[in-house]
Amino acid sequence: MTKSIFKEGQPQDIVQVLADKDRRVRLQTKLLQAASAKTLLDVKLNIPGPIKNNQYLRKLFVAGVKDLERILTNNHLQCSLKASWDRPTGCENFYLSNNEAFKVKQAAIYFEDQTELGRLFDADVLTSASKAALSRTEMGLKARSCFLCQRPAKECARSRRHSVNQLQAYLSQVYENNLT
Repeated sequence: MTKSIFKEGQPQDIVQVLADKDRRVRLQTKLLQAASAKTLLDVKLNIPGPIKNNQYLRKLFVAGVKDLERILTNNHLQCSLKASWDRPTGCENFYLSNNEAFKVKQAAIYFEDQTELGRLFDADVLTSASKAALSRTEMGLKARSCFLCQRPAKECARSRRHSVNQLQAYLSQVYENNLT
């Protein structure tokens, strides 16, 4: 039986998560305004439940980021790390790139879809001209699928089709598969 990686950590509530979302938007705006770079890549884990960060989730984040950076390099995309967070609400990296947003998003989607660790991540791509992150549907692609089934992830999240325990068990299994 797989050991849960969610037995420790500081539980977060919606107020804390939303406050970090506001901090994220301010930092994204600041980074894009201050740089001549075309594209911002913002990478974080999708973590269900109140525990958003602990030693295990940090290890998943670091291992996944290494995969992402390898994919970016293999696709000849230059992305430079400009900020990094390790907060109770989770880890997050902010990269700037002079590459076209479309190309960065293609690499990010490959990372999210084709690697086991990447499935746990949300890699948003923004530009100073955009009001929101570039979406898969804008690129003519279907929405991300759920960790546990083939339905669109947002549909499962909205309907709470899967329990937090089921989703956390999946993440714990990914941890065991990749980091033990």
